[in-house]
Amino acid sequence: MLVQYLVVKIEQLIYRIYILTHACMEDKKMVAICNEWLRLANYTISVVLMVILISYSMVAPTAAAQVPAMFAFGDSLIDVGNNNFMSSFAKSNYYPYGIDFRGGPSGRFTNGRTSIDMLGNLLGLPYAPAFADPNTRGNRILRGVNYASAAAGILEETGRHYGDRYSLSRQVLNFESTLSQLRTMMGGTNLTQYLAKSIAVMVFGSNDYLNNYLMPPLYNSSYTYTAPAFANLLLNRYATQILALHSLGLRKFMLVGIGPLGCIPNQRASGRAQPGRCADNVNQILGSFNEGLRLLVTQLNTNHPGAIFVYVNAYRAFGDILNNPASYGFSVIDMACCGIGRNRGQITCLPFAVPCSNRNQYMFWDAFHPTEAANAVLAWRAFNGPPSDSYPINVQQMSLL
Repeated sequence: MLVQYLVVKIEQLIYRIYILTHACMEDKKMVAICNEWLRLANYTISVVLMVILISYSMVAPTAAAQVPAMFAFGDSLIDVGNNNFMSSFAKSNYYPYGIDFRGGPSGRFTNGRTSIDMLGNLLGLPYAPAFADPNTRGNRILRGVNYASAAAGILEETGRHYGDRYSLSRQVLNFESTLSQLRTMMGGTNLTQYLAKSIAVMVFGSNDYLNNYLMPPLYNSSYTYTAPAFANLLLNRYATQILALHSLGLRKFMLVGIGPLGCIPNQRASGRAQPGRCADNVNQILGSFNEGLRLLVTQLNTNHPGAIFVYVNAYRAFGDILNNPASYGFSVIDMACCGIGRNRGQITCLPFAVPCSNRNQYMFWDAFHPTEAANAVLAWRAFNGPPSDSYPINVQQMSLL
């Protein structure tokens, strides 16, 4: 269904390009405008083709892997079911979550696949299993493990009101547990090479704002720190754990920035935003973190020449969708596909709720998380984007090192 829809979109774009090309040839004043539109149209077609490629990879045999494994650390944006095994209110192992996922509800916080699923497909890897799953052992861990946990943050206290979760530091400890198993399965030299070629994906920071800094008086961080000071606190803690993973042997890191949280349905419905607008004050306070994370990447690359650290600009990727939704095939960017209340973002998607039927046209699945279609855009731009999307190189280039 998704593939058929996207094929129609490509046909429509090609027809528009044909009409526009002729219009440009007849009116020289239109040349600059036309060139920009054509550039955007060509980029959109490449994104759409990527989604089709990923969709077919679900039923086609896995291609030759470009890296030995991928280890994923993060929050609900890439959780694949770790919280299913915890005493937590932050779970999504029920319908309609997973309505478009081949295995049904799995603990993924979206209607289908996450960006990490799709990135793995592009690298020729199978889905990385959840660390907390008792079956994640033996040969199942050789192609990677997913440690991401909904409500988790860089700070230990972030998300505590949801119950149990794996914080960043706990996820690093969990990786050490995996590493102990891997040592028994391969020799020292082989393990060193395996870790050096594998990719670590890290997606943190959103909860430290949504479920900490922006939740007074439940958390006092906004009383204690200015926005820049809080970002510095997060980045210092983050850097410590990144270097811990580096000391354990990982050498390729993909660090994903925070998207425009002020534009998610939850924040639009919170009263922080003007009607029809994003919560601009929320987006503004994220600048210190994203800018600092990009600077941290530069510093890490300078100080650790045997490794490569990549910053993925999620704010830019999702910002482009918000600014040019039709170019990406979206028609609804301010409302969740599944949820209750204003913007369907005041109460997130409940068990057996009836979601929207045109999910491929929605940017947001629930009050907090993107749809599979929006995740595809981020995955592609991380994998194949220019330095403005993925700095200093993209994931495809990193996989070749």
